[in-house]
Amino acid sequence: MLPADYHMHTHNSGDSDAPMKDMIESSIQRGLKEICFTEHLDYDYPEFEDLPLGTFDLDYKAYHDEYLLYKEKYKDQIKINFGVEVGMQPHIAQKNLDFVKDGDFDFVIASVHLIDKRDPFYGGFWDTDSVENNFKRYFELTLENIKFFNDFDVLGHLDYLSRYVPEGDTTYSYQRFKEQIDEILLYLIEHDKGLDFNSKALSYGDNFSTNPCPDALKRYHELGGRIITFGADAHNPEKVGVKFEEAVEIAKACGFTEYYTFDKRKPIAHKL
Repeated sequence: MLPADYHMHTHNSGDSDAPMKDMIESSIQRGLKEICFTEHLDYDYPEFEDLPLGTFDLDYKAYHDEYLLYKEKYKDQIKINFGVEVGMQPHIAQKNLDFVKDGDFDFVIASVHLIDKRDPFYGGFWDTDSVENNFKRYFELTLENIKFFNDFDVLGHLDYLSRYVPEGDTTYSYQRFKEQIDEILLYLIEHDKGLDFNSKALSYGDNFSTNPCPDALKRYHELGGRIITFGADAHNPEKVGVKFEEAVEIAKACGFTEYYTFDKRKPIAHKL
């Protein structure tokens, strides 16, 4: 049986137009028994040509109302939980904390999508500094952010930048940034936080890895970390549970025998 998919987006996120119903039905067809919607909340996200200001300001009521409708409709076919992916920036930590506190969430992912207001998804990101320095700054900001914003369950797609490095670049590896990554992992473990084991980039091609990469995931386990969730980071129905079979084998090879789901922010262990 495939693990629950605990990272997915619908039209309630600014970068998806997928109907919630379609994501649910794709999950059922994929054989999943449980999913969690994790719509984007990225306050103060910079304006881009195709993304006006406020694109990622989540409409909580509309999202929650739609979730409750489909949770009831599909209750006999699949368990559906209610989550959010919070985009962290130090200056909006309190605003994010207030949003999560006021919401009725089962699960909260904390992610870093921006480096000093720059998004690696967009061209030109790598022109401002070396790949190595961008990674160093990314990990520096990740540690800073999880200390400011501490009301989350898992850290989203650690080493996210590796999805977008210039073609052919081999700068990134766990070993190269071991000191910074270990500091993040130790902080997570000390505060009972987990990792979003994100399979999205595996579908990009043979030169792409999970986030975190297997070496970083293995190190999390070696240091005593046990809480992982699986997420395909799907923004359309075709990507639900993508490469989960491969991701499960990677997790097992890294020492994991369990994965987790969440109910009202409480972790629940399941055998892999």
